[in-house]
Amino acid sequence: MRVLFLHTNFPAQYRHVAPALAAKPGNQVVFATTNDKGTLQGVEKVLFKSHREVRKETHHYIRPLEFAVLNGQGVYRVATQLKQRGFTPDVVCAHAGWGVGSFVKDAWPRSRLLTYFEWYYNAAGSDADFLNDPPLTEDDHLRIRTKNAPILLDIANSDWGLSPTHYQRSQFPDWMGERIAVMHDGVDTEFFSPVPDSKLKLPTLDLSETDELITYVARGMEPYRGFPQFMGAVEKVLKRRPKAHVVVVGADRVAYGRKLPDGQTYKQKMLADLDLDESRVHFTGLLSYNAYREVIRASSVHVYLTVPFVLSWSMIESMSTGCLVLGSDTAPVREVIQDGVNGLLVEFFDTDAIAARIEEVLDHPDRMAELRRRARETVLERYAHKDTLPKHVELIEDVARGQLPPRLVTEPPPQSLPAPHFADELAGGGETVLVFGDR
Repeated sequence: MRVLFLHTNFPAQYRHVAPALAAKPGNQVVFATTNDKGTLQGVEKVLFKSHREVRKETHHYIRPLEFAVLNGQGVYRVATQLKQRGFTPDVVCAHAGWGVGSFVKDAWPRSRLLTYFEWYYNAAGSDADFLNDPPLTEDDHLRIRTKNAPILLDIANSDWGLSPTHYQRSQFPDWMGERIAVMHDGVDTEFFSPVPDSKLKLPTLDLSETDELITYVARGMEPYRGFPQFMGAVEKVLKRRPKAHVVVVGADRVAYGRKLPDGQTYKQKMLADLDLDESRVHFTGLLSYNAYREVIRASSVHVYLTVPFVLSWSMIESMSTGCLVLGSDTAPVREVIQDGVNGLLVEFFDTDAIAARIEEVLDHPDRMAELRRRARETVLERYAHKDTLPKHVELIEDVARGQLPPRLVTEPPPQSLPAPHFADELAGGGETVLVFGDR
């Protein structure tokens, strides 16, 4: 079987499945990308590029589409070169929205196209209007609707699609969702495994004497991932707990959402606006996978906040290490975490509540041990590579041979997990435990 993967980044969501396919006898796997860094075992990497930038004169609604078309043309040029070499893929796996799969059927009309549908943009009821800062204008509504144009091109060309979570698939129109399987990328549960009583000691940061370690991980420090709310909460915690330390992993940038209008970063703003003991707040920048794993293994409580948007790998990876995750009570998080069973949930905007639940964890480490165990168990049952990777390979093979719909049938995630024996204690046992809704 011949397989072509397409993504502007490398290896992105195909980090594990591409080499898994390449390892099977008789398979030839090629990955076309704009990223020249990195390799995958058994996978040939080829580069494509746009022949020009998006023009400033282009209407701002249309710029994402122009960007996608330019990417698609770059992929088509690479496809022409591959055809001249005699390479015709049985199946192409492409990430939607960036234009990489737009002209696949023009290059190879008989090749099957399996598209990774990560997100569909809606102006109301998900990420765009959740923060309401500033409120969306009529212009925003029209721009957001138009932003789906490259994705609509992708669904029109696709033989089948996949989306990593039920929540993310639910953002697509129903007629699209019928041709999208739900399949998470999965977690390497052997790599992201628990180490009891782990302490954090990195080459540039030694917190091995710290018993109260609060962690936060994101690509950037931004409102989409609740960075201002997290910092507001830890300001309160640090004042009440002189031994607590905070570790923030991520770049000082905005990966999703709006930047501040004055050029200031959110890290700079929080440090300027809040009264923080900066000797106990540690910004590591981006870390290697190994170092990042050591942070979450040593974490006393890992705070993961997100608007209703794409669910981060880091949350499930943290759970895989047996980390106690305090997550926002928003739809993508609720798909994985049940409050008081395999983690804790808290209202996204309420910094007092976030601080109180952080301290709840720090005050009762023994009582949280069962939640940590159940977090790991959840990942082993639903997101482990030993299960997800063979299913992903099977899906690609089914699409390649034209078996549509594929054999893969996904069931909705469990609505609830059996509660541990101390659930009543968490809900009341002489303490005030705050439970909030989605907004």
